[in-house]
Amino acid sequence: MRVAVRGAVERGAAGAALVALVLGGGAVACSKGTAEESPRMTPAAAVAKAAKNTEKITSLHYRMTGTVPGAGQVKGEARMSMKPLAMSMKMTAEKQGTDSVEIRLVDKAMYINGGAEAAKELDGKIWMKFDLAAMGMDKQLNTNQFGGGQADQNPAQESTFLTGSKHVTKVGTETVDGVKTTHYKGDVTLEDMRASLKNLDKATREQREKSLDRFEKMGADKMTMDMWIDGSDHTKQFRMRGEAGKGPLDMTITFLDFNKPVTVTAPAAKDTADLADIMKQAQQG
Repeated sequence: MRVAVRGAVERGAAGAALVALVLGGGAVACSKGTAEESPRMTPAAAVAKAAKNTEKITSLHYRMTGTVPGAGQVKGEARMSMKPLAMSMKMTAEKQGTDSVEIRLVDKAMYINGGAEAAKELDGKIWMKFDLAAMGMDKQLNTNQFGGGQADQNPAQESTFLTGSKHVTKVGTETVDGVKTTHYKGDVTLEDMRASLKNLDKATREQREKSLDRFEKMGADKMTMDMWIDGSDHTKQFRMRGEAGKGPLDMTITFLDFNKPVTVTAPAAKDTADLADIMKQAQQG
């Protein structure tokens, strides 16, 4: 039983880490609109305006697909509320098998659905609960860890780093998920990204620096970034690519909706094994 529990915990921790990495793509807005562009707006100005428009986001619904170092091919879909902080996500990762993993974050607790394999080891219960308050992690818990930055700031994390590029170009007009957009592209280094933070307020700067730290730890010191911006000057899609120490990073996030009500409920208690209770039992045993 101890071996099984340890394996479940490791899988859960890996899932949580993957969520933090994958969702670090940032919270950006999306809306219907045409791809018409002001003739006076340069590519750099268009990207900056879209980045600015991310600051009033309260909730998101998005789809992601790509390759993450250490996880392989990843795809998923998620809904997130910034305040109160809540998230519901289903994803698959190549190196975690072909089964879909469902993760819920609600009331300062993370729930991971381990499916039939978990049920075999957890008395028929398919969910594992990580009580972040009991683990002393709740004070650090904010949407920066799960993809959006502080709820009252909503800095749109990695998507805004394209504003640090010294040469943003317009690729052309493209239709993304039925929405007409203008596609922009640019290369940006970690040094450029850090330089773009200098005029930001302290809270926003500190949040974005955490994202840069993740890139640095991954060994990705240069990124190619793409933004698809709709006619309302909101980002419909965002892509980041780069070479990291453990392989390529290539993640695309498509935003399906924003600022709509998001309701996330905790799994039924009868289907949930609490990690804190399991660890206590293991210690007593």
